[in-house]
Amino acid sequence: MIPWLEGDEPFPPLARALARPNGLLAAGGDLSPERLLAGYRRGIFPWFAENDPILWWSPDPRMVLFPEELKVSRSLAKAIRNRPHEVGFDGAFREVIAACAAPRDGAGGTWITEPMRDAYERLHRLGHAHSVEVRIDGELAGGLYGVALGRVFFGESMFTRARDASKIALVALVERCKREGIALIDCQMHTAHLESLGAREIPRRDFARLLQELVDYARAPGSWSGADAPIETCRN
Repeated sequence: MIPWLEGDEPFPPLARALARPNGLLAAGGDLSPERLLAGYRRGIFPWFAENDPILWWSPDPRMVLFPEELKVSRSLAKAIRNRPHEVGFDGAFREVIAACAAPRDGAGGTWITEPMRDAYERLHRLGHAHSVEVRIDGELAGGLYGVALGRVFFGESMFTRARDASKIALVALVERCKREGIALIDCQMHTAHLESLGAREIPRRDFARLLQELVDYARAPGSWSGADAPIETCRN
């Protein structure tokens, strides 16, 4: 059994999360900025299907990417050098989250429901949630969004409409994180796509310890808006 959160009732200890399904910790509560930020600070995130109650998760192990461990393949480096694209931040948050929520091949729906979109748009207006946009010939071709707290970026979702566009967005995010002093990117769950880019799994206890060290680092929320510099990782 998992607890049902009422009002501003705090999250239970991470150790109470279920092994099956992996990481399910609690249900209920709301998607207010206060509740979401409290969850992220503890390593807890919402994930639930439409018409289901709000479900809160903290899986073990946890997929993370340390910026210095990013892997850029030769083919991706070539695409970044040779393909005409522009990278920006916080210039189209609403469009990015809508693209992430769009149906995908082989998927039966989306977990990025209308209430979720509204909740993260509120976090964006407060300066906590950010988007990365990759444009080709002026059209949005790929991107991602997530939440920045202290020296941690909590990735939520990414999308692509052109080959390598989401990978280019992630490379740009990593470079931005380095400039911002962000030391950890939370990828939540394992995917082969993220693993190919250098992400790896660590025990939940290690992830929680890293959050204690990094998440309360003093950083004022604010926009990351504007076009980004060329991706230096892949320059000639």
